[in-house]
Amino acid sequence: MKPMRHHMSKILAFTRFSPRDLLVTAGPTILAIAAACFAAYLLVDPAPPRVVTLSTGQENSAYEVFGKKYAELLGRHGIKVELRPSQGSLENLQRLNAGRVDIGFVQSGSITQEDAQRRNLVSIGSLFTEPVWLFLREDVKVADLTRLKGLRINLGPEGSGVPRMFKQVLAANGVEPEDLKLSALENTPATVELLEKRIDGLVFSSAPDAPLVQMLLITPGIKLFDFAQAEAYARRLPFLAHAVLPRGIVDLGRDLPAKDYHLIAPTATLVAREDLHPALVDLFVQAAGEIHGGAGWFQQQGQFPSPRYTEIPLAHEAAKFYKDGPPFLQRYMSFWLANFFDRMWVVVVALGALILPLSKVVPPLYVWRIRSRVFRWYGQLRTVEQALAAAPADARARIHAEQLARLNEIEDTVNQISIPLAFADELYGLRGHINLVRQRILAHLGAEAAPAPESA
Repeated sequence: MKPMRHHMSKILAFTRFSPRDLLVTAGPTILAIAAACFAAYLLVDPAPPRVVTLSTGQENSAYEVFGKKYAELLGRHGIKVELRPSQGSLENLQRLNAGRVDIGFVQSGSITQEDAQRRNLVSIGSLFTEPVWLFLREDVKVADLTRLKGLRINLGPEGSGVPRMFKQVLAANGVEPEDLKLSALENTPATVELLEKRIDGLVFSSAPDAPLVQMLLITPGIKLFDFAQAEAYARRLPFLAHAVLPRGIVDLGRDLPAKDYHLIAPTATLVAREDLHPALVDLFVQAAGEIHGGAGWFQQQGQFPSPRYTEIPLAHEAAKFYKDGPPFLQRYMSFWLANFFDRMWVVVVALGALILPLSKVVPPLYVWRIRSRVFRWYGQLRTVEQALAAAPADARARIHAEQLARLNEIEDTVNQISIPLAFADELYGLRGHINLVRQRILAHLGAEAAPAPESA
């Protein structure tokens, strides 16, 4: 049974395809392609970083609230968002300019288009209307901003955009900052001062769903200033818009507020450094659509995020999103897989151009490797023939016998060669040529052994 199995294994070894030879032949090519792909993965349009820093705002501000939402959404895609609290827009711009953060919330009117271009800053889009809220004690009788003279008003720290913006509003009314008793507390301690009646008013800019806004709108003894000339402010100061807080929007049952309030409103914008990875820009703008795309007190469904309402140049990837929607691959794949294919398409095209000529080189190399097993024995066979031809007359019998033994060794080795069936004709041709040389040797040996003819 065992001899039969051994015989069958030899037959299979002779007839089967030779993957080992193909692997040896194509191996260097495969390794070169793999090395090129790996190098391209590292060097051609590097992968996006897994950590990004977002500069937000003060405690209990809308910037802080929305920053946490961005961190949650990007975290689902394996991107860690590190939140950096700040005083507001101006400090966020300073951090972006210094390269200490990657992206931050900035209020419209905080920087000119020329400055943004010079600092290599780009906008990812406007996110939401950010009304200016002027809360006063109820016993303070103020009908217009000129009546604020002499009052104790908190504008917030200089790191926020509110002091710069509100001073422009005051200047439009002919009021100088020196005409007021200004303070620069953060919003939370300033609210405590207002409730304790140690200041007369509090100015800040925030989305209406910020906790501080919600609390002050329903706090007894605190009233909201009505910017009756809001439309005129919007015409005079282009970074402002006219917004209306509708009657009853806070609490319909209690009719809060009891009338429509006119407000002036800049917009909040996501601003990034120009070198922020394009894939992260795509991810942030998609997250913005999910966070800010709904209807609100001052916006309609789908109004935000928007490429409008900002003086900062729009990022190229953000502009593509607003025009065409999310990238094609990200509609059907995970973020990282889509990003991988998006980065590697150049390599795929290059490999296609490389594999085509290589596919014409590898098969001939494979054929040459198989045939070389047969052809190299022709060299041994030629050596035997040369030895026979060069044999001197007195040693011819011995050399013929030695070469016959050598020929038998060659034949035994050739019979052990494992070769695919497609090349069997060349193997059998070699064996036929070995036998031809053997017949010549035997003929010489027979002639030498024959007795010499007797002379007459």
